[in-house]
Amino acid sequence: MRRGGHALALAGLLVVALSACGGPAGAEDGGDSVTLRVGATGWKREEALLEFAHLDDTPYQVRWSLFQGGDKQLEAVRAGALDVASSSEIPPVFAAADGKPNFKVVAVQRGTTLNQEVIAPKGSDLTSIAQLKGKKVGYVKNTTAHYFLYELLQQAGLGWDDITAAPLEPDKALAALNGGSIDAFAGYGNAIITAHQQGARTLGSGKDILSGNFLWSASDDTLGSAAERAALADLLARIDKAYAYVRDGHEKEYAKVVAAATHQPVDEALEEFEEGEAQRKTEVRVVTAQATASQQEVADAFRGLGALKQPLTVSAFWSDRLNSPLRKALSS
Repeated sequence: MRRGGHALALAGLLVVALSACGGPAGAEDGGDSVTLRVGATGWKREEALLEFAHLDDTPYQVRWSLFQGGDKQLEAVRAGALDVASSSEIPPVFAAADGKPNFKVVAVQRGTTLNQEVIAPKGSDLTSIAQLKGKKVGYVKNTTAHYFLYELLQQAGLGWDDITAAPLEPDKALAALNGGSIDAFAGYGNAIITAHQQGARTLGSGKDILSGNFLWSASDDTLGSAAERAALADLLARIDKAYAYVRDGHEKEYAKVVAAATHQPVDEALEEFEEGEAQRKTEVRVVTAQATASQQEVADAFRGLGALKQPLTVSAFWSDRLNSPLRKALSS
């Protein structure tokens, strides 16, 4: 991909967009006047990925902020502190549960569902989900962990009331797991990687329960700005192209970046990346009815669990407004 040509083309689009909508004060300067405040979970993977793939030369500013989960990102969007959030299918369900969401899901990133597990600590006698009956289980509330723990309990013939469910943030959950104050933990990402390094054992996995749909959500204010829509479409396309760049013979070098951030051996990071891409290639896609229906199934499951007090129609907070510019950016 020709970086300079892409940046110039996008800068032109931003100028046109700003002219069309009037733009904010100073907008006549072009793309440099646009700043997207974008969330990341665990570590700033996307920022590092774009830099690694030499695709970080955006004609707009991107301010990355780190959160412990997509739920916290959506809270920041709702509070006006963040423009764009990345999450699984679950956090938007709860962020919209009050019926007054100020955001829309605007794109889907297909990705791996590895490292989404229920684990027991080193030395535990637990070997299966069925043995969790009567046990205290930590989980990250309103995230994938909440969902796949519920589904795994169902598969084992147990209900949510058969465990003592303890909502915990990942860092606190690991401390509780190692300290013996919880018997098991349902989590994801770096927390699961770290736990295994400390001798944890897998009791169950969300790998085949989760859809592999990870959602990009934008605030209504961001979506209402032509310039910011153009910038966001470009940013998401760059992320898609960056993953393609890694898969094109740069896996081991990228594994070094991941290993440094997650405190893993490089070979382990490489193996996880290759297994994840083999399971499901990471790609950014436009909003579709199929993706919306997938999240509706998740919302219905939480309604059945009692975690949602009222039925929720998820299509109310999905938008295809980014589809056209995103398609163009992905194909450029």
